[in-house]
Amino acid sequence: MNTSKTKNNYQIAIVPGDGIGKEVMEATIFVLDSLGIDFDYVYGEAGDECLEKTGTALPKETLDIIRKADACLFGAAGETAADVIVKIRQEMKMFANLRPVKAYPNTNSLFDNIDFMIVRENTEGMYIADEEKYTDEGAVARRIITREAEERIIDYAFNYALKNNKSKVTAVHKANVLKKTDGLFKEIFYEVAEKYPDIATEDFYVDATAMYLITQPENFEVIVTTNLFGDILSDEGAGLVGGLGLIPSANIGEDGALFEPVHGSAPDIAGEGKANPIAMMLSSIMMLRYIGEDEAADKFDAAILKVLNDGNVLTGDLGGSATTMELAQAVKNNL
Repeated sequence: MNTSKTKNNYQIAIVPGDGIGKEVMEATIFVLDSLGIDFDYVYGEAGDECLEKTGTALPKETLDIIRKADACLFGAAGETAADVIVKIRQEMKMFANLRPVKAYPNTNSLFDNIDFMIVRENTEGMYIADEEKYTDEGAVARRIITREAEERIIDYAFNYALKNNKSKVTAVHKANVLKKTDGLFKEIFYEVAEKYPDIATEDFYVDATAMYLITQPENFEVIVTTNLFGDILSDEGAGLVGGLGLIPSANIGEDGALFEPVHGSAPDIAGEGKANPIAMMLSSIMMLRYIGEDEAADKFDAAILKVLNDGNVLTGDLGGSATTMELAQAVKNNL
C-alpha cells in the first residue's frame, strides 16, 4: 500500500461528513497531531447536511480537495452515502476496497485468532447506478464483470499478500450459478495466480464462505471478491470481531486513496460523545501505511492495543462508559 518515499509533510483531505463522523474524526486528528508528522489538513463538506445546505451531497470543491491531497480521511455519510462515497470512488478510480478483519482484546470478538483482509473490487459488479432501472414489470440491475477490472483487483490481492507476508489468497464467487460473470472471475483468478507460485490459492462459493467465516475464520488470510459479495462479507467479518466500531477500510486507486470507518453516521447517538473512534483511528493507521509512515502507524496501533488490553477506558459498545474523547486521550497517553 505504500506510495513512493516518506516525506516531511502531507496534505490530507478531511471530510467529516454527518453524525458521529465529525466526532470520530476530531478524536482521530487529536491523536494524529501527537505523532510528530507535519499534516496540512484541508477540510471539505459532503453528506446529508451538505445536501441540505448547498443543494448537493458532494460539491465539486470537495472532490477537488480530495484530488489534490496525498490522501483523504472520511468520517461518515447518512442517507446520501451512495451519492458521496460511491461517486468519490468512481471519480477517483479507487478500484480496491480493503477491509481488514482483526480480533482485538476486550472486545466482543467471537474468536481470538482472526486476522484477514477482504480485498473487494470497487468499480463494477452490481454497484453501478446507471445499470439499474425500472421496467414495466418491476426493476432490473445489470451485473458488469470485465476482464480488465477483475485482473487488476486480483493482482492487487496477490501483491498485497506478497508484501504483507500472507501465504494464501481465497477467491469468493458464485460461478456455479453465475456461470459467465463469476465463471470469468474464477478463470482470471487462477490465471493471475500463476504469477505468484509461492502463494497458495483456493476458491469458495460465497454462501459457503459465509458459513466458513463463522466455523473456521482462522483459515483465511486474504479474500478477493466482487463488489456486492465483498460488501456483505465485510459486515459479517465485523460481526466476528465485535461490530462495526472496530472495522476500518481503505479505498485505493490510481489517482488517490480514501480511508474511512465502515460504520454509518449513527444519528441516534450523534452529538452525545458516545461514538467509538477506534474504526476511524484504524483507518488513519491504514492511511499512515499508505503514505509510507510505517513507524508512526506501528506506534499508533500499539497505543490502541494498549488501551484495549488495559480495558479501563472503553466506549459503551465495548462495555465501558468512556466518551469518544476520553478514549482518544487514553490512546494519546499511550503513544
